[in-house]
Amino acid sequence: MKVLVTGGTGVVGKAAVDQLLHAGHRVRLLSRNAAADARQWAAGVEAHPGSVGSDQAVAGAAEGCGAVLHAAGIVAEDPPELTFQEVNVEGTRRLAREARRAGVRRFVYVSSYGADVGQSDYHRSKLAAEQVVRAEAPPGWLIVRPGNVYGPGDEVISLMLKLVRRLPAIPLIGTGGQPFQPVWMDDLGLALARAVERDQPRETVVNVMGPDVTTMREVIELLGKITQRTPVLVPVPELVAKMGTQALETAGIPFPVKEGQITMLQEGNVLPEGAVNGLTDTFGVTPTPLGEGLGKLADALPEMLPAEGTGTLHRQRYWADIHGSRLTREELFEVVRTEFYALAPPGLLHVGAEPGSRTALEVGATLTLEIPLRGHIQVRCVHVEDCTSTVVTLEGHPLSGAMRFDVTEPQPGVLRFEVRSFTRSADLLDGIGMRTFGRVAQRATWRAVVSAAVERSGGTAPAGVQEEETSLYGEDAADVERWVEDLVMRFRREQGPQPGEPG
Repeated sequence: MKVLVTGGTGVVGKAAVDQLLHAGHRVRLLSRNAAADARQWAAGVEAHPGSVGSDQAVAGAAEGCGAVLHAAGIVAEDPPELTFQEVNVEGTRRLAREARRAGVRRFVYVSSYGADVGQSDYHRSKLAAEQVVRAEAPPGWLIVRPGNVYGPGDEVISLMLKLVRRLPAIPLIGTGGQPFQPVWMDDLGLALARAVERDQPRETVVNVMGPDVTTMREVIELLGKITQRTPVLVPVPELVAKMGTQALETAGIPFPVKEGQITMLQEGNVLPEGAVNGLTDTFGVTPTPLGEGLGKLADALPEMLPAEGTGTLHRQRYWADIHGSRLTREELFEVVRTEFYALAPPGLLHVGAEPGSRTALEVGATLTLEIPLRGHIQVRCVHVEDCTSTVVTLEGHPLSGAMRFDVTEPQPGVLRFEVRSFTRSADLLDGIGMRTFGRVAQRATWRAVVSAAVERSGGTAPAGVQEEETSLYGEDAADVERWVEDLVMRFRREQGPQPGEPG
């Protein structure tokens, strides 16, 4: 069956697309940058560029589809383009009418737990959208109300993880004791895929929650154990948090929740005792315990490409031409790849800073690096081939970019080991850090890694460690951005679900 999916690049939508592909379905992806977004799946995903805010884009989108999964929505407004009324309510109306026109047999709308009682503007918009579904979607519609969804890129728990890794102190709303019942994204994705496939239940509402009730304080403490970090928790009164959230965001300082989300936390996000949890009771999904899900999250944040950073793209090269190496080119690269942790200079870079984190440059490996005054930084190895390995930074860290390690033979009898980095600051505050301690630490670290590789080769580098730093602009910067994006998209396709694979 072909399924039209909106919001397929968000935490919820992507997990649902993965599960639909696992089940052998095909997906038509409706998003603003659908052609680029669809590249992260190897096959089975058809691009339909556009937004739910556009009549023209939605018209014809469901043609030939057996079902519609509507997961697109916003949790915070950015007027005048992005408002709750235009996106959450009117966008749902457009999709419902298009689904009815196209004669789809199933329309599944992803709402939010508490939409029927919540007082935030977000919850009011989701309830209004539910009313649209009831009135205008084709027969057989289903409304799914998930609790707080967490997974790579979510706006609450993922941000908490980033703050735990980077900051010595973390703001906490009130006492941090507000209860909520988070659900792991893959569990919800499987539930939504099953909701799309099945005819029952129909024309009703299903609540979907995780198995564990927790609090923000408990989540931060669990993340601290996972990362071996112990930031100080700074209570912020809820009223002050509401007043200051917008100002902090404007200043570029991340805060775990938006103003409307503070209201939702105050209202509670927990199923009443004895209530039906659709995750297990309706869709038969075996839930992921919170501790296990947080462990998965710690290793699964998405790559942050050079184009997503701020400021100038910097290229740094550090290399040495090695004479008399006792190792072949392939042998030296294998040392670099498998013993990268041992080449890093003590005091400047600790590879494998979190329990169970990887230390070798292997495709798919996420390496956690500890850098003085910068906290934990993660990179993911996305490419290993022909004595070259490339790692890409992950979201939530001071840099956005890529680093390449390679061993070449520029002339007979001479090996060259080179570290090449292409980086931008992740945001304004990190830009300040990189202009001070960060740049100095980078230089010292990579010079030391090159020197260690020379020593391990058994040869000498008569010219010593050489270096070059350049700022890239225009087409030069664009070439690097395309190169990294192509590597990452190929990696995601190779690592992602293949149509028809068992989930």
